[in-house]
Amino acid sequence: MKIVRVVAAIIKATNEKGEPIIFATQRGYGDLKGGWEFPGGKIEEGETPQEALKREIMEELETEIAVGDLIDTIEYDYPTFHLSMDCFWAEVRKGDLVLKEHEAAKWLTKEKLDSVAWLPADEGLVEKIRRRMIC
Repeated sequence: MKIVRVVAAIIKATNEKGEPIIFATQRGYGDLKGGWEFPGGKIEEGETPQEALKREIMEELETEIAVGDLIDTIEYDYPTFHLSMDCFWAEVRKGDLVLKEHEAAKWLTKEKLDSVAWLPADEGLVEKIRRRMIC
């Protein structure tokens, strides 16, 4: 089975009430179109996961991020490929999170993390994020 190595940014901030919030995006293309995910993409040859994540977020969201700690590496078997996804905390450094490849986006509080239909690989990360959501 083909292995696809990707990275995902769990972009955190605080809302007007001072509560921690996480940025979620709705996939705008491909077989998994319409599912919700944490933004990111494929690691290119010669890149570190952190470099790939910064590049992908700039390409997809026109935003510069600071990449923080690794939360987890999710391993998930889709029908046609195996996904290996390194998931990092991230914060916006510069930019306005412009949607270039996604259909929609939301900032979610801890209580609202289950309000979107996460893609299967991302589902495995949601509870870990909920337990660690502090800004």
